[in-house]
Amino acid sequence: MTALFRAEDLALSFGGIRAVDQVSFDVQDGEVFAIIGPNGAGKTTIFNMISRLYNPTGGRMVFRDRDITATPPHRIASLGIARTFQNIELFGNATVLQNLLIGCHCHVRASIWSQLVFAPSAQRDELAHREKAEDVIAFLGLQRYRDSLISGLPYGVRKVVELGRALCTEPKLLLLDEPSSGLNTEETEVMGFWIEDIKTDLGVTVIMVEHDMNLVRQVSDRVMALNYGRVLALGTSAEVQSHPEVIRAYIGGEASA
Repeated sequence: MTALFRAEDLALSFGGIRAVDQVSFDVQDGEVFAIIGPNGAGKTTIFNMISRLYNPTGGRMVFRDRDITATPPHRIASLGIARTFQNIELFGNATVLQNLLIGCHCHVRASIWSQLVFAPSAQRDELAHREKAEDVIAFLGLQRYRDSLISGLPYGVRKVVELGRALCTEPKLLLLDEPSSGLNTEETEVMGFWIEDIKTDLGVTVIMVEHDMNLVRQVSDRVMALNYGRVLALGTSAEVQSHPEVIRAYIGGEASA
């Protein structure tokens, strides 16, 4: 496997606080890479740098052999990077289908004028986007909710819809920020199945920030543990969870087996 994404000595400071401190890792094409660590470890900050919401104060990021360290945020989705959020960010007064179609927007080819008059080029875009959205609805089993307003759906279903909207951008790299947050045990298990299918059936590489270690064990090929913005360990789930520094970071005191 080749590295799809590389972070090289990433750093970010907020005032005098070093939120991310010389973090380096690579993510191989076709793997699920999990980032774990206590609250405040810098996990979501790394996601915010990859999705270009934050500008690193040091280091660089490379995606598909292209330096994206200074890429404008609005260009990230079109390059093939999509993201979900810990707190669901959907349009509550729109339907499931409409929310998914928003995810297709980064692939609009028709000009603004063509869209205003609904010219043939805009019609072709609309048809392609609707086909993509319907494919995602079928893939995630959302047919019964297709025309339902987001505001009336259970939390677990909305979580899947947000995942679907990210898939509608046709990503090569999918960033999942705590996909099990707010889900019960059964919903978390189903989310794990979706992540595995996204990897195997769609060929999408995944970076996942997650606290639920059962989900991490279920789906991850490799795991990186952070604490206070620094890398503690990197390896398989079993290797990282048994690492003395990781144990110390989670439970405090002297690490022990």
